[in-house]
Amino acid sequence: MKVDVSTRESRREFYLSKSWRQLRLEAMSRDHFECVWCRDEGKVTTDNLEVDHIKELEYYPEFALDIDNLRTLCKECHNKDRKSTRLNSSH
Repeated sequence: MKVDVSTRESRREFYLSKSWRQLRLEAMSRDHFECVWCRDEGKVTTDNLEVDHIKELEYYPEFALDIDNLRTLCKECHNKDRKSTRLNSSH
């Protein structure tokens, strides 16, 4: 399902939608409510969790509600991911 994310307002509406909120909980549950990157490093982080779109929502709206495109990250890891994406982005 492709979602309109062409504007800041449409992205805000998406993140407030019932569909997103339900899928976000499913992704967090699948990932045992812990950061998957920290877990891969042998750490357990269950605070300040966010659900990340692996393929960025802005560029791949067709994957907006695809649970296989989601992962649970702590805020620190999510910020690292966004920073590296901006540095390596060719968009």
